[in-house]
Amino acid sequence: MEPVPYLDLQAQYRTLRNELLRALEEICESTRFSHGPVTSDFEAEFAAYCGVDHCVSLNSGTSALHLALCCLNVGPGDEVVTVSATFIATAWAISYVGATPVFVDIDPVRRTVCPDKLEAAITPRTRAIIPVHLYGMPAEMDRIMAIAKRHGLPVIEDAAQAHGARYQGRRVGQFGQIACFSFYPSKNLGAYGEGGALITNDASIAHRARSLRDHAQSQRYLHDEIGYNYRMDSFQGAVLSIKLKHLDEWNTARIDCARRYTELLKNSSYKLPANVSDSECVWHCYVIETPERDRVRSALQDVGIQSAVHYPVPIHLQKAYAHLDYRSGDLPVTEALCEHCLSLPIYPELSKEKISRVASVLLDLENR
Repeated sequence: MEPVPYLDLQAQYRTLRNELLRALEEICESTRFSHGPVTSDFEAEFAAYCGVDHCVSLNSGTSALHLALCCLNVGPGDEVVTVSATFIATAWAISYVGATPVFVDIDPVRRTVCPDKLEAAITPRTRAIIPVHLYGMPAEMDRIMAIAKRHGLPVIEDAAQAHGARYQGRRVGQFGQIACFSFYPSKNLGAYGEGGALITNDASIAHRARSLRDHAQSQRYLHDEIGYNYRMDSFQGAVLSIKLKHLDEWNTARIDCARRYTELLKNSSYKLPANVSDSECVWHCYVIETPERDRVRSALQDVGIQSAVHYPVPIHLQKAYAHLDYRSGDLPVTEALCEHCLSLPIYPELSKEKISRVASVLLDLENR
């Protein structure tokens, strides 16, 4: 029987191949390989897509988070409140500027930061809040922004998995002072290598981020502060411009895949991801929860169905952050998700037949 890959980037490439190769050839002919005009074009296109004034293209989503904190002057002795249920880059950025991550538990429905737990984590040392739109599901931004406003704190949206997602009709990235995206190849909008972006409506933040990404040059060979080499390659900008035209169509296909999974598995014992009425999730991942995660994953693999685990160990229990003295049980909802989560195949080209096959195997496993 034909295997079911977790992700099929080859299928996507086949539909775009000629246009992508033409773009590569044009860049090679121009020899503008690093942050050329095509990269600036992508910045304008992505800013317009997100509904903001400025986009600063970068070499990764991690760099975007790092520069966001730099632009807010977060540094040693400061605290930044975020979640532990996320890729570790969210915490890395906080550590890079010398600040301390403070982890808050997640809401069991959205799987994003729980507003009821957020305010209690704020201290006089808190300098920013980073909600994460995990798996493509927007965090509860109205409540988060209200808490941030009460405490005079900036918000950085970690939208690395949520390109095009909407909260109360508005695209994510429009709520905080800054939002950060990753264009890692597996993302809904993925480059052909590394890539990221910082978006904002604040012209001063955009100006400083553009300087910092290019060695903090105020003009050629004049450096006003410590800078970084965080520029985006021209080819990645070209790839992203080509793909951006298809993003809404691809997200709609992902939504259809998620609906089909939910319909087929609705009477099962698996905990399924929620559909939340105020949000349009773009389903970067379709994550079920089961206490028999490892057995289920192994059984799927045995019949040629790939799956993934995002993320098996929450950040607060990682060895790298042992010095923060978190203990098992401190964030129970987060820990349960990480222990039970299983990401099923989901991508725009995934056929109904393959979704049905995945669901059929999962239902059969319940009876063993």
